[in-house]
Amino acid sequence: MATTVTSKGQVTIPKPVRDHLGIVPGNQVEFRRAADGSIVIEKADGTRQPSRFAKLVGIAGPGLSTDEIMAMTRGE
Repeated sequence: MATTVTSKGQVTIPKPVRDHLGIVPGNQVEFRRAADGSIVIEKADGTRQPSRFAKLVGIAGPGLSTDEIMAMTRGE
């Protein structure tokens, strides 16, 4: 699987590789040299913590339905 290096030295990690390693936006990766001289990419253990907002996603519950909101606005 080949990818192109930009003039800034950046590469895009192919999606199958990201999926296999569990890499998502905000994660850090490490590059290390293996005993045979090859370079290995790994998901770093010290990945960035989720933002304070990301921690709140999904905790409020399903909320009111559209019909319930409309009834409240109409004073029913």
